[in-house]
Formats: sequence, C-alpha cells, structure tokens
Amino acid sequence: MDTAQIKDWHAHIYFDAITVEPARALRERIEQAFEIEMGRFHERPVGPHPRFSYQVAFKNEQLAPLLSWLTLNRGDLTIFVHPNTGQDLEDHRDRAIWLGQQVPLVLDIFTKKKDS
Repeated sequence: MDTAQIKDWHAHIYFDAITVEPARALRERIEQAFEIEMGRFHERPVGPHPRFSYQVAFKNEQLAPLLSWLTLNRGDLTIFVHPNTGQDLEDHRDRAIWLGQQVPLVLDIFTKKKDS
C-alpha cells in the first residue's frame, strides 16, 4: 500500500472519570502547542472507542512532531493513533499506534456498516 493513500490521521486520547482533569489539561496543552483540529470531549464511549475520549485530527506532516510530543507529554493517559485511508476497519484494527495501554476496540461497528 502506498503511503499517499493516507489522507490524514486521528489521535484519540482515552480517559475515565478519574483521569478527566489530566485529559482536559493535556487537551489545552495540545491546543497551545499545535495548529490542530480538536474533536468533542466525550465523557462516554463513542464509536469504536471503549473509553471516554476526544479526537485530535491532524495532517500527515504533523505525524512525527505530534506523536513525539504526545509520547513525552501524555502522562498516564492512553492514546490511540490511526491513519485515515478510507478503510476504517483496517485503519483501526491493523494500522494502529498505541501510546500506553492497548485496549480492545468495538470494531463490529465497521462490519455492520458494510452489512447495511
């Protein structure tokens, strides 16, 4: 597969009721450090994400700087990073980068889309 098929990237910062404040603080620091698109702050599982989360959408050229920054600044939070190629199942299942604890995703939402 050619890397030109990667349109952009998403990072999903996972948290729970106990880590909500560190997650908010990290979000503020991301917004200050990067010109980046931030998604909603979900205090419930959404989509394939089994924990509370928010999304950080970023361009290909931001991958190395953002991933490096998140690696050093995430604290104890888990971060799930994936490319967007248009193949949602594969992007989430086979092409993921995990910072912190890897957790099982709810992947059946992608096969249900195809079955509909």
